[in-house]
Amino acid sequence: MFRRVSLSILLLMLLASTVSAQTWAEKMFKERVHNFGDVARGAKAEFRYELTNLYEEDVHIVGVTSTCGCTSPRIEQNTLKTHETAAIVAKINTDRFQGKKGATLTVTFDKPYYAQVQLQTRVYIRSDVVFHPGSVEVGAVPEGQAVDRQVVVAHAGRSDWKILEVSCANPHLSASVEEVGRSGGNTRYQISVHVDKTTPTGYLHEHLVLKTNDYNRKQVPLLVQGRIEPSIVVSPPSLFMGSVESGQSVTRNIVLRGAKPFRVISVHCDDERFSFMVPEGSATPKVLHVIPVTFVGGTASGNLEQIIRVETDLGSPVPDLPAYAIIQ
Repeated sequence: MFRRVSLSILLLMLLASTVSAQTWAEKMFKERVHNFGDVARGAKAEFRYELTNLYEEDVHIVGVTSTCGCTSPRIEQNTLKTHETAAIVAKINTDRFQGKKGATLTVTFDKPYYAQVQLQTRVYIRSDVVFHPGSVEVGAVPEGQAVDRQVVVAHAGRSDWKILEVSCANPHLSASVEEVGRSGGNTRYQISVHVDKTTPTGYLHEHLVLKTNDYNRKQVPLLVQGRIEPSIVVSPPSLFMGSVESGQSVTRNIVLRGAKPFRVISVHCDDERFSFMVPEGSATPKVLHVIPVTFVGGTASGNLEQIIRVETDLGSPVPDLPAYAIIQ
């Protein structure tokens, strides 16, 4: 009787261990399923499956595979330290495939434990609509600067095909459409895209929606991507102070880099356990400033998350710096 009970407990423990080995990795992903919807032939169609290391140990990605040649995956960053964020990028090969497609991407981890996570993609690649170029590439744009780009849309098959409207959920993007050619069953439009100067800093990854007079597939997405560069870049993008014992003092550096010389007015955090040493030279305009940050562990154990804010004489806001620590 004792042996049967022991074996049952052991099997339950092994089962729980197997499930846990998968779920720890799954918990890091923001999304694991993405439907691209209808996309044009030759269009740039990519999606970032974001994952964040929620653990104290480093996370290492061995590789990623796809069950279909219609989807090519790549790893943005193989090793993630605590609270670092990266992504598995799925690219649809719209130049080589048509019709309804789908793929399963298997992401394999070997650290801190072995695990595999499956990601799903779905897409319908149209053969009658083509973009030139395949997306709206904004590129790297300084903060406060407006950008204009153009894309040509070609359609073949219906002499009466029309683009009725172009819309976008992002209020900082606008677009206009102009018919530039129509002959037989071929139609060409030019889409003019405007990114306004108030667009927030960071990565720009949006879709314009072309609404057409098609009977069944009325909408076609057009990818708009780029990066709005802040006046001042803070590195690292997040600050991990490490595992800190009660009363222990730890110091890390943050680096502020600007497009033009600037002065550091103040650095502050709502948590008094953080202190900052603003060097005397910071009063002199420079394109680069190094600020030491010191954290002293408190008496209560657990994970700590705070925001460090920097003020300069440029007027434009500096991106908030998330700060983390594990108090033993």
